Amino acid sequence: MQKIRVPVAKEGIPFLGMSALATVVFALLQLKVAALLALVFTGFVLYFFRDPDRIVPAGPDLITSPADGKVIEVERGPEPYFNTGGSIRVSIFMNVFNCHVNRAPVDGEVVEVKYRPGTFVSANKRRAMAENEQAAMLLRDPVGRKVTVVQVAGLIARRIVCWAEPGDRLKRGQRYGLIRFGSRLDVYLPESAEVFVERGQRVVAGQTVLGKMESA
Repeated sequence: MQKIRVPVAKEGIPFLGMSALATVVFALLQLKVAALLALVFTGFVLYFFRDPDRIVPAGPDLITSPADGKVIEVERGPEPYFNTGGSIRVSIFMNVFNCHVNRAPVDGEVVEVKYRPGTFVSANKRRAMAENEQAAMLLRDPVGRKVTVVQVAGLIARRIVCWAEPGDRLKRGQRYGLIRFGSRLDVYLPESAEVFVERGQRVVAGQTVLGKMESA
């Protein structure tokens, strides 16, 4: 029999359970306003931690978005986390209404993961790149090209989750982590990559094609 998957990230289940329990308790105590507010919060938690399946586009050398949200920057410059050289950085801002499950942008092996504690300024500000809590993951694709993906906490986000570990092999569009309650994700592509998205464009994790690698 096919395994049934609940479309909610497991990290959200404790929040969902507590808010649902509070709703029931308030209702039994006939605290109507409190019960209504708790019910609304339960609905928000369920919506925030949603984890829908995505149809990942097929094709060689494609790079898909690792996050839902809006592209806020597309810039060239050095990759500062693992010193892989020149890169094209695509920054995606996720507000509290976006799905916050993050996905691998390319097929590849996880070479290294770095966590850095920091502050929690608004993730759409440039200083967030230097100051905020971050988790950077270096991926090496089957032909040796490297892509860095950086989860950046935001003003409301207080928890970065990265399930990937060095040695793991991820498929394009595969879930690898999430950030709770509003944040940002930066992708550093090789300088030779062709980028298809532009600033202000909305993207969908595992589905929108950000660009394409130069053929090996």
